[in-house]
Amino acid sequence: MDEEPNGRLGPGDVEPLGPGSLTWKYFGDWRGVLLAPWAGAMQNMHPGLGAGVAEHSRFFEERWQRLFRSLYPIGGVVYDGPRAAETARQVRGYHNTIKGVDEHGRPYHALDPETFYWAHATFFMLTLIVADRFGPGLTEAEKQQLFDEHVRWWRLYGMSMRPVPESWSDFETYWDRMAAEVLEDNRPARDVLDIRYIAKPPAFSWLPDLAWRALRGPQARFTVWFTVGLFPAAVRDRLGYSWTVRDERRLRRIGRLVHHTWRLVPFRCRYHPRARAGWQREAGLRAQDAPHVESPARNLPLPDELDSPKHYVPPVSPDGVGSKTGKRLRRR
Repeated sequence: MDEEPNGRLGPGDVEPLGPGSLTWKYFGDWRGVLLAPWAGAMQNMHPGLGAGVAEHSRFFEERWQRLFRSLYPIGGVVYDGPRAAETARQVRGYHNTIKGVDEHGRPYHALDPETFYWAHATFFMLTLIVADRFGPGLTEAEKQQLFDEHVRWWRLYGMSMRPVPESWSDFETYWDRMAAEVLEDNRPARDVLDIRYIAKPPAFSWLPDLAWRALRGPQARFTVWFTVGLFPAAVRDRLGYSWTVRDERRLRRIGRLVHHTWRLVPFRCRYHPRARAGWQREAGLRAQDAPHVESPARNLPLPDELDSPKHYVPPVSPDGVGSKTGKRLRRR
């Protein structure tokens, strides 16, 4: 399969990932949500990515909605099978207008290959951490396999291959260099870690506000501790966090507990709805051309952002709120 002169393959020429891949096994797993603050902070510490969030995003006004909304199209690039390349084009398109000049006078664009690849690299590493630290563990051969799969995943976006390392070993060098030399201590990354006043997650809407306020402080402290433990040492140092041998032992015990507990969860409950739909399709329980499972209306962008081209807004919502076309969405 020949590459185009600019180093790209057409997304339609790339074989999407399938149920035999390790990425399918771990990426859409709900355990990945445990790493959401880690991924957000690691992404935002990238100068170009952090500037885009600071100047173009209202993430901190809708944390939970943005997180759970984004899981649908991002997960679709892995789990949408024959339509994965189409989903990848949509995800890429959401970034077209995110560009500018940061407060230090540096130009940035979300579709700069190095910037876009950094976000992709964090999703790859999130998958690896779920399997290695909160799952059964990975051999070096399995890490290489996950790396090779993440390259196929990246090719679906139709982006330049210039920033992509050649091998798992080269990726480790890339990851260490980014942590030590490129990532910055900036406001968007700090804001991700500041969850002292975070709103209730949608799944806990039944919980009284008073009870949530009582739980929020301990939950915030644990989440930051947990997240810091997964940072590369260079990132911890840059942000001014310490990490002891005792901390590491505690985190590893928690990882083993999560792994053994997760084995008791029924398979159908382990995955995000978009990932679950992929597994069902491959098992013959869902039609190949069935409509995509889309985010419910409770996760939609803020009302004045519904028409923004940088947002995924599903065309149909069970709650019947507006769409990018300005029309009312019909009820299912």
